[in-house]
Amino acid sequence: MLLLGIDIGTSSVKVSVVDAATQQIVISAQYPDEESPIKAVHPGWAEQSPLMWWEQTLKALERCNAQKSFDSQDVAAIGIAYQMHGLVLVDKDQNVLRDSIIWCDSRAVEIGEKAFATIGEEKCLSHLLNSPGNFTASKLAWVKENEPEVYAKIDKIMLPGDYIAMKLTGDITTSVSALSEGVFFDFKTNSISKEIINYFGFDESLFPVINPVFSAHGHLLASVAQILGLKAGIPVAYKAGDQPNNALSLNVLNPGEVAATAGTSGVIYGVSDQLAYDPQSRINTFAHVNYAEEQKRLGVLLCINGTGSMYRWAKYNFGAGLSYTQLNEEAKKAPLGSDGLRVLPFGNGAERMLNNKQIGAHFQNIDLNLHTQAHIFRAVQEGIACSFRYGFDIMRGNGMNPTVIRAGKSNLFLSPLFAETFVNATGVPVELYNNDGSVGAALGAGIGAGIFKSPSEAFSNAKAIQLIEPNPSVDFEPVYQEWYTLLNRQLS
Repeated sequence: MLLLGIDIGTSSVKVSVVDAATQQIVISAQYPDEESPIKAVHPGWAEQSPLMWWEQTLKALERCNAQKSFDSQDVAAIGIAYQMHGLVLVDKDQNVLRDSIIWCDSRAVEIGEKAFATIGEEKCLSHLLNSPGNFTASKLAWVKENEPEVYAKIDKIMLPGDYIAMKLTGDITTSVSALSEGVFFDFKTNSISKEIINYFGFDESLFPVINPVFSAHGHLLASVAQILGLKAGIPVAYKAGDQPNNALSLNVLNPGEVAATAGTSGVIYGVSDQLAYDPQSRINTFAHVNYAEEQKRLGVLLCINGTGSMYRWAKYNFGAGLSYTQLNEEAKKAPLGSDGLRVLPFGNGAERMLNNKQIGAHFQNIDLNLHTQAHIFRAVQEGIACSFRYGFDIMRGNGMNPTVIRAGKSNLFLSPLFAETFVNATGVPVELYNNDGSVGAALGAGIGAGIFKSPSEAFSNAKAIQLIEPNPSVDFEPVYQEWYTLLNRQLS
């Protein structure tokens, strides 16, 4: 029996076919080969076309099928992971009304901050566990205020994964986890937030039916099954945002367990059983994939917008023609601390851990006679690691103190230098696994379809492939303290 996982990323769509019996990948494919474009009509804006995600999904599945390494009729369930916080709007005929305002778009910051102050900071934090900030609710309010003709046509609002599920099944659903990531969910009443609905003037009919994360969110349409070569009627049995899903893929489900990822954005994501929040909303708390009213499981999320996106920018502007593997090899030629070159990698929209400020990306202390291409690539990796340390200290201050962090061996964690720098910066060992978001989505589908009796059964064969521990002979603290001083100058 096979399971299909679809991961709708900002840069590309990846799909994996997984054998349910062994939990091993049969085949994976990604589309496109280069990073997908982000539309930025104005500074701080970021949009993508939902139709582009759907076309990329079809292309990625086509690549899988072309290998003829599995019988597509054996696929029993589909799971979807997706970039969080994006706003997708459709009319009554399920036509998309505008491009999606995605996670790193900053246009709604002021709207969210005004809502935070007007509703009341204590009420927002105690009920929503977050400020409305720059999340999906504030993005919808921006459309209502600035594009009333679009807003008037809305039949349903969705997140990116909901849209792909709709294209597969014709059905539109949501979950408590999804509503909480949009800051639409009240954890005290365990329902859609009346405060948010009333403050922004939203009609509750705009929200889809609420299903458990692990459940049937619709069944594959015959017309779509024919295009994909799959069996009609199989369920889309799981949908989750990329960070809760990344945690699932690393079997991070219980209080105190922590996952990390360093893709387009960088995230540290810990699980808690407390309805707690950061008073400044610099880190965020959402319902985890296994959240239930009677057994609270919350995902405490630190997000850094500019990790892989910063490294990609450095590649395009300073390493034209080099692969990421070559960039990583070049970075190793520079010494620890990059001979004083420092990078603040905050050029991808408002950063929540910096109180929604946009300070931009900065190179500091450039010496034209000393610094080389190798210094640039190492300094970027060190700057990203310092960003993780900065955010991790905020998480520690909010009671998250893991003894180990789990991460997939992908994206920036493919660089041994970055992985070692991350560990030396945070002081916490990292376990690396082969699983990625598409594999997690596939296994999530197996849980939702009842093929696995529990999440623990779905990950019974998961084994760490590498443990990286802090090197006592490497003193990264002076590098971090200098970086920290530079950051505070920008924030002041």
